[in-house]
Amino acid sequence: MLYQRSSELFKMASNVIPGGVNSPVRAFKSVGGTPIFAKSAQGAYIYDEDGNRFIDFISSWGPMLLGHAYPPVVEAVINKAKMGTSFGMPTALETAIAEMAVDMVPNIDKIRFVNSGTEACMSAIRLARAYTGKDKIIKFAGCYHGHSDAFLIEAGSGAVTFGSPNSPGVTQGTAQDTLLARYNDIQNVEEIISANPNSIAAIIIEPVAGNMGCIPPAFGFLQKLRQLCDSHGILLVFDEVMTGFRLAEGGAQEVLAIRADLVCFGKVIGGGLPVGAFAGRTEIMDLLAPMGPVYQAGTLSGNPLAMAAGLTMLQSIRGDKELFNRLQHKAALLDKGIGGILNDQGFAHQINRFGSMLSVHFTEDAVTDFESAAKGNNDRFKLFFHGLLNRGIYLPPSAFESWFLNDALSIADINFTLEQVAAVAKTL
Repeated sequence: MLYQRSSELFKMASNVIPGGVNSPVRAFKSVGGTPIFAKSAQGAYIYDEDGNRFIDFISSWGPMLLGHAYPPVVEAVINKAKMGTSFGMPTALETAIAEMAVDMVPNIDKIRFVNSGTEACMSAIRLARAYTGKDKIIKFAGCYHGHSDAFLIEAGSGAVTFGSPNSPGVTQGTAQDTLLARYNDIQNVEEIISANPNSIAAIIIEPVAGNMGCIPPAFGFLQKLRQLCDSHGILLVFDEVMTGFRLAEGGAQEVLAIRADLVCFGKVIGGGLPVGAFAGRTEIMDLLAPMGPVYQAGTLSGNPLAMAAGLTMLQSIRGDKELFNRLQHKAALLDKGIGGILNDQGFAHQINRFGSMLSVHFTEDAVTDFESAAKGNNDRFKLFFHGLLNRGIYLPPSAFESWFLNDALSIADINFTLEQVAAVAKTL
């Protein structure tokens, strides 16, 4: 395939946008080469500025559960735009989507809408600190909760007692309130809690991780995490920005039968428009201003276009159990097909899958946390990525990102993808 127009656009963008992109993973730093500039999308396909068509396995990093330009969502946005795009006042639409979300998701009474997953997670942590009266939080290496200062932390020399900033601009003081744990390692969490008695407000986790590839929770891990939180007066915060309304109507809480104290949403809940939300029980949520003292605000929160898209998306998936079965079936076909091809070629690999999320890791060892994910052969993944890209398959441009399937993908698309994987595998 030719990418001349994309290359020209990237050069132009680099003159006026840092790195030429508005979100780092788009820059192809992990895989090399020039990023593809999208022009349009429909269903399971993305079309770039050079006229190339790609089968899309990122679904805009998750939101496009039903495919791109899903007609009911597009129509809802157009109709709402004709009535005004922002008011700075409450609307009945906000209540409608809030009622639907509360009804669909287990264990939440109230929800507040914001503008991004980052904002949702940041606000949930502030609320957890206010509710518990404690300062510290535990997060897990490899889990991404947005670019708020409290989350851009790596393990320091005394990882049990404090972390260190992993981005310039994050202060050491902020980092000291974030404790870093190993995903799927309950003993490590217990050690951190013991070393920080009566000082941890919340444990925040992706119940199914998607930012170190797709990594499901080990059997019993989340249950034990819930028990630890109950025993030590810690709030359990589920970052369901990726998994909310994707794994099931009620997200990971429904599928895994684990109840979090606070839940963060994004992606699917906005139907493709910029939306985030956080939700929880009444006694926690009522601490938010104007009801309580915890301040959180946003000029464009509850934006009518975003609310119209999100409400239509939730209405479209509500009650459709077969939707999630179809998505899981397609992911299983990919899992089995790619695994068989890589086995036939003798490549060490691991394929992780949960619902409509999956990832391919070129490594012999099971991938259960960030450390094991980092052992993958990234050079081989780069060849895998570009080989498929040149054959019309768009994967996440990083070995550390989950694939997200959408319902518009046909079995023919899956079969075509596997044919291209077989061809690429012979060249790795």
